[in-house]
Amino acid sequence: MKSRKKDILRVVNLGLKVDGKPILQNVNLYIQEGETYALFGPNGSGKSSFLSAIVGNPIYQINSGRIIFKGKDVTTLPTDERIKLGMGIAFQTPPKVSGVKLIDVLRHCARIGNRSEEDIYRFAEKLKMDEFLHRNINQGFSGGEVKRSELLQLMLLNRDFIMLDEPDSGVDLENIDLVGKSIRELLERDKSQDEREKSGLIITHTGKILDYVDADYGVILYKGRIACVGDPEDILREVSENGYEGCINKCLREFPNLNNLK
Repeated sequence: MKSRKKDILRVVNLGLKVDGKPILQNVNLYIQEGETYALFGPNGSGKSSFLSAIVGNPIYQINSGRIIFKGKDVTTLPTDERIKLGMGIAFQTPPKVSGVKLIDVLRHCARIGNRSEEDIYRFAEKLKMDEFLHRNINQGFSGGEVKRSELLQLMLLNRDFIMLDEPDSGVDLENIDLVGKSIRELLERDKSQDEREKSGLIITHTGKILDYVDADYGVILYKGRIACVGDPEDILREVSENGYEGCINKCLREFPNLNNLK
């Protein structure tokens, strides 16, 4: 009998506030080991806030629901504990850090991910970041260089569940292939570590990253709630032709149990 895959992430009836303002309401999402989800939605729908809440950013106040990771309730755990359990995240606009060299951050990531000094230089060369190692992190970096720096850190962290906030935004045509292939490698099964399968949650507006990453499902976050789940390519096409509301209305006709927007 084929064994059932385990849930790596369960978000149950999540409600989220920032400075007392509701951002998310009754959000439910279940991701199994080895699955990758693409997260779509218009600006201001709460996508980045959702990822920040999952990783434990204290700015986002969870007022209802639970976040369960690898079977453990992490709703109240600090970010560093969630990282130790296997989460990793690349932010859309990470901060510039004066006085902190990229190489120092990478060595810290390598220790957490059980990577070697050799791995640091190998991955840096692959991502064309070897000339940036002794520069202050993200200072003077272009948009594409910031994305590659974030991916380099994630490769060294070697986590089981990867969250990426618009990894294809601000990346020119010359670098999208490099970024896309690196993300695909990041999500591949690590055969050196008990054949474990990696999972992902990727925010994308353009869908360019889906040319490189085989996402299992697409999800639309709309007005603070999950409004549609389906094939990511179908969702992209429908949104392109009929907008988010048109895509959601079609989804609700096909799956009326998702109609929790009213």
